[in-house]
Amino acid sequence: MITVGMNYHVLPGKQQDFESKFAGVLGALTAAPGHTNSTLWKDVADDASYLITSEWNDEQAFASFIQSAEFRAVTNWGKEQILSGRPQHKIYKT
Repeated sequence: MITVGMNYHVLPGKQQDFESKFAGVLGALTAAPGHTNSTLWKDVADDASYLITSEWNDEQAFASFIQSAEFRAVTNWGKEQILSGRPQHKIYKT
């Protein structure tokens, strides 16, 4: 089992767009082989800063997901319209 922390910072005023898109992405995550759970967290000190924690059976399952067309479509949309910088991902192994 691994947990992936995905840190995102959005452009001012784009918070609701990001949150709405995550609701849609959650469906793709839920359908991904090896995915067990994901949660969106919002920083109380910076309302444009988010963390998604995502639990996977193993690192290969996560790697397969981030190489998928669905993930690429979301990340391209985010880079062009929502994010203020490059996302940061960290894998925690248990």
